[in-house]
Amino acid sequence: MRKIVFLFLLTGLFTGCDYNSYQVIYYNVNEPVFITRDEFRSSVKIIPQAQELQTCGKIVTYNNYLYISEPDEGIHIINNTNPSNPQNTGFIQLMGNRDLTIHNHFLYADSYTDLVWFDLSNPSQPELKGRVENIFPDAFPVIDNEYDYDYSACIAGIDDDQVVVGWLLTERFDEIPYGDEPSESHPSLIGKSGEGLGSMARFALYGDYLYAVINTQMKIIDLSTGTPQKEVENIYINSRVETILSYQDKLFMGTPFGLLIYSLQEPLNPVFCSQLWHIYSCDPVAVDDTLAYVTIHSDNYCGQSSNELIVMDVNDVYQPSQIASYPMYNPKGLDVNKGALFLCDEGLKVFKLSNPLTLTSQMVSHYNEIDGDSVVSFDNIVIVISDTGLHQYDCSNLSHLKPLSVIPFRPL
Repeated sequence: MRKIVFLFLLTGLFTGCDYNSYQVIYYNVNEPVFITRDEFRSSVKIIPQAQELQTCGKIVTYNNYLYISEPDEGIHIINNTNPSNPQNTGFIQLMGNRDLTIHNHFLYADSYTDLVWFDLSNPSQPELKGRVENIFPDAFPVIDNEYDYDYSACIAGIDDDQVVVGWLLTERFDEIPYGDEPSESHPSLIGKSGEGLGSMARFALYGDYLYAVINTQMKIIDLSTGTPQKEVENIYINSRVETILSYQDKLFMGTPFGLLIYSLQEPLNPVFCSQLWHIYSCDPVAVDDTLAYVTIHSDNYCGQSSNELIVMDVNDVYQPSQIASYPMYNPKGLDVNKGALFLCDEGLKVFKLSNPLTLTSQMVSHYNEIDGDSVVSFDNIVIVISDTGLHQYDCSNLSHLKPLSVIPFRPL
């Protein structure tokens, strides 16, 4: 909801005429910042020198390399052959990047409105191969304040062959007749209802298909030839998607209004199976066989006020059910690997998954030296992302994780 300050300027009061009376309404709005499409699309660079990380988004692994998205800036290339001594080897400058995935030896990444892909035949030196233009036409930068944005100005700039790359918070005013009630909306503005504008892509792979969700629209992209091709019409999702995970032939999508499950038995025709309305899942979902694990926490805009780890039986995806709930301090990211659940809550907690009904009694280790927001696990490695950097652990012994290295973030 945007803040509105009222200033009433009155005329005609001493003549008995009030037809010229009006009030001035001041309000704040995010105005779009543009660059030309040519400038935007020519800005991609492969930089062979290390760039310091400031923030961390999506992480994918390939041939002992980590590819780490720094939201809106690009992708860091880390040689992780020796996790005790990772080498930051380069950077892909890619405006508007939020998500990425790797299929065969190609890296696919969003760049605001476009999908861009790179050849990873040499993992340390990606080669730009091409882009699909305007595949994400509704992709705008994230807004980090409570105010609306000027939708009409965005469309006018896009029609003039420009791309929205940022926002400028500006004060405006309207004049309305005295006595009229000021409106909470404006025809040129789009409200965010306190959610924050977040039109970032969400990627999930299944077979040769990339499922990309922007807000409420799912796109299916065929990657079988290396050159991405959009398939079928956009598929409408009944809520803004925050997280997405493919597991076997299913898609699990976390939204502010529930956990959605889709079947991918026909990959080009995802079928809605069910929704758990009481699971407000803005955090990742982790699935292990017939069980799904979801965290909910209170300090975000998804509407919940509790802090819990929830376990669901998804053996029948048309009738999933909650089978357990465990109170937590402030749980966030989670992942499943090696028969264990890794959970960011008061540091990093590690649980064995032998019995979901007694999960808390199966915690085998707890590392509270770091306050993690998200976690990624693969092989015998666990990476915890905190405000200070990426912390790598050897998890071959779940009871005694061994610290390996830290890739620090540069100070804000």
